[in-house]
Amino acid sequence: MLRPAFLTAVSHVCLIWIISEHNVGTEELAHVEMISAILYQLTKDLTIDEIKSSGFDTYFVDHTTGIYPIAASGAPFTATYFQSKGDIITDIHEDMAAEQKARTTYDNILRLADDPDVRDPIKFLRQREIVHYQRFGEALRITQDNLNSKNFYACNPVFDKNCGKRR
Repeated sequence: MLRPAFLTAVSHVCLIWIISEHNVGTEELAHVEMISAILYQLTKDLTIDEIKSSGFDTYFVDHTTGIYPIAASGAPFTATYFQSKGDIITDIHEDMAAEQKARTTYDNILRLADDPDVRDPIKFLRQREIVHYQRFGEALRITQDNLNSKNFYACNPVFDKNCGKRR
């Protein structure tokens, strides 16, 4: 059973999340904007010979030097990357995993890049991912502290009202 204190805490966290959701979304879009700006600066003055020799030619055929959100593997960005199940435990774990995957990607970029104009903003973005991961971790702890510890991994507390109760 959800305790009133938990409902108050969750309501408070949800209210903060709703108020700040636009800020979080704006910050995440700003990350994309920063990466796009880096890519633009790195590609805007490439010659055709540089494009061919760098392996950038297949991208160039489809997008010239325009910024198109695509993974290093060639997979284009898709909304399927956004995950939401409506279960607080599941969704927070998904958020934490996304932050760690982004941090790992930034770590890999830092291993390959030597240009300070690339490295410095990537270091900044990496640090933001760490902070986001920590905040989601705090939200998970608060959630787990206030759910029935016998069933919070087995049930969605919003919909499975009788889960974990003896019949």
